[in-house]
Amino acid sequence: MKKTAQQMVEEALRRIETLSPAAAAPLLNEEGVLFVDLRDIRELQREGRIPNALHAPRGMLEFWACPESPYHRPQFAGARRLVLFCAGGWRSALATVSLQELGYENVCHIGGGFSAWKDAGLPVIEMSCAPADP
Repeated sequence: MKKTAQQMVEEALRRIETLSPAAAAPLLNEEGVLFVDLRDIRELQREGRIPNALHAPRGMLEFWACPESPYHRPQFAGARRLVLFCAGGWRSALATVSLQELGYENVCHIGGGFSAWKDAGLPVIEMSCAPADP
């Protein structure tokens, strides 16, 4: 049966853990927790980024997270918890489900995404060039 993108997001939200920005903030500097920014590089350059977050463009996430992929990034293997976010929480909801399907058990996302994080007055660093991976 055909689904809309909105239906897919709603289904994902019923299956995953959603953290508020306030609940996610204390995890930011916790050892073993990896914040993963799924936004496009232009979004990071325009809006800034969460300090120490790994930029993993949404189109590469599964390839970077999968240990069998030739594109695998070691940051994923070393994390005991993943906190995903995008601009508004839709891409990160779908991505959280995707990582669960890859076998990640301790993965969640930030409800409202980077916009909610920034609106809550939480730490943001401005960018003038490509992001640095933590």
